Amino acid sequence: MSKDIFVFIEQRDGELQKVGIELLGKARELADALGQKVVAILLGSNIKSKAEVLIHYGANKVILVDNKILEEYVTEPYTKAIYEIVKKYEPEIVLYGASSIGRDLAPRLASRIHTGLTADCTALEIDEKTKNLLMTRPAFGGNLMATIVCEDYRPQMATVRPGVMKALNNNPNAQGEIIEENIEFKDTDMNVVIKEIKKENNKKREITEAPILVSGGRGVGSPAKFSMLQELADLLNGEVSASRAVVDAGWMPKDKQVGQTGKTVRPDVYFAIGISGAIQHLAGMEESGMIIAINKDEGAGIFDVADLGIVGDLHVIVPKVIELIKKVKEQKEIK
Repeated sequence: MSKDIFVFIEQRDGELQKVGIELLGKARELADALGQKVVAILLGSNIKSKAEVLIHYGANKVILVDNKILEEYVTEPYTKAIYEIVKKYEPEIVLYGASSIGRDLAPRLASRIHTGLTADCTALEIDEKTKNLLMTRPAFGGNLMATIVCEDYRPQMATVRPGVMKALNNNPNAQGEIIEENIEFKDTDMNVVIKEIKKENNKKREITEAPILVSGGRGVGSPAKFSMLQELADLLNGEVSASRAVVDAGWMPKDKQVGQTGKTVRPDVYFAIGISGAIQHLAGMEESGMIIAINKDEGAGIFDVADLGIVGDLHVIVPKVIELIKKVKEQKEIK
């Protein structure tokens, strides 16, 4: 009989990725609704020291596979390891982050296990009557939210966008069990040869990691005007993001898009500048700590979720905000 909520914990260079920690928080909620346990799956090489951290963030158990072949992500060895774990423990649900790794790994496993997979979920909950997992994701270009159920096959599987779920607070007193599994790998399991690893030295953070986001919409006016938003973001140690309309127009790259068809963000402060507030955009940022909206249309939907709304011309207001921040910084330096 299937039981427990399993979470694949992504690590890169031995460092746990944030999306896995976030998923443990949601898994804890789902497991409590089912009266089951949360089990983290951690694969890698020389990563045993990281297993205890996962218990502090909500896992009751950690299944650890520590093997040199798993040092770098390669589809087949990772697929084999998780397949063997799923076959042995028969989980009720398995969750993956919708990262480049998760999007490669989860479909392969769904095919091998013969179960369904709902990709890029933005919400997960347990149906009170059937106890099935309700997996919600954007459909038809983000114009519709579809809730998908896998009634007949187990485990139920989903990938979840980074930044959507909220991690639990670190509890250093939490107790749990670490289980080391020994998966037998063959030379043929490494069907890809990694000849060289090149890491991009990108000083810019992912918008899902930034504490402050300065987000622009069509109201900004042109790609050139985004330099004003970049200046504001730099002053605040934040990042620039954008609405779908801006990305579709080619003003900003896709990885800067916030919304149902972009990324879900939870910064401490979110500036919505020249953004009308379409429901697709709100779904990607409404959980921000503080939302500051600047728009000349006092009826714009963005003001319905804003903590602070400023009605006026952004091309006048933003430069004044920049000037004020600079003055405050100068005064602090003088002191």
